[in-house]
Amino acid sequence: MQFIVEGYPAYAYTGGRPFAASERAVVFVHGAAFDHSVWQWQSRYFAWHGLPVLALDLPAHGRSPGAIRTSVESLARWLLAFLDAAGLARAALVGHSMGGLVTLELALRQPARISRLALLGASIPMPVGDAFLAAARDDSPAALDMEATWGHARGVLLAASAVPGASLLGASRRLNGRSRRGVLAADLAACAAYRPAAEALAGLAMPTLVVAGKRDQMTPWKAGKALAERIPGSRFVPVDAGHSMMSEAPRDVLWALREFLAGSG
Repeated sequence: MQFIVEGYPAYAYTGGRPFAASERAVVFVHGAAFDHSVWQWQSRYFAWHGLPVLALDLPAHGRSPGAIRTSVESLARWLLAFLDAAGLARAALVGHSMGGLVTLELALRQPARISRLALLGASIPMPVGDAFLAAARDDSPAALDMEATWGHARGVLLAASAVPGASLLGASRRLNGRSRRGVLAADLAACAAYRPAAEALAGLAMPTLVVAGKRDQMTPWKAGKALAERIPGSRFVPVDAGHSMMSEAPRDVLWALREFLAGSG
């Protein structure tokens, strides 16, 4: 499904069901240099179980054209414009990694627009290694290797894939490899620079879920737990997975989101 956001088309996957704007809608936001497809299992489930779904492509990602945004704040402004374009006065937001930071920033700026907030594989701060940043800036294939390796639990190639017929590292590397030149570097730098005020996090007053991978090599689960502790009343759920938890542990992530999104208030 296409929308016009800040003058450019913006693509969002609807889970294979017609989309109609509703306060029950769920908007999924992907991480650095990825696109809507990282949510394919979770978004499709909710779409076929009564919730309107939009799994979007951020600008310059996937099927959405437009300029590369260089900060979490600018991506949050774009996300607000996306909600307006989709006719969503209020929605639940689910973000992974960089997408978690973007949804968090929008929740801090416009709490009345967000009914529920789910943050997966997110931490504050979210440091990025110098070698990773340098390789991404050089557009080196090494950056794709680092993302695929560190973006999954150690030994993932030795275990049976939770997604039949898929090589998780291979799929991740190919997806990152399709991104536009400069996108990965800009996204990583935006994550590393993001620092919301501590008092703003302490003032967040909406139902919030934080999901962390017990074997996450990018945002360790202890960092996710620390983030949850900074948000009053938030719920923390660890899952047995690495950073790419939506594909490494699709059922566990779905169950955590299903219980959270089904709640009231």
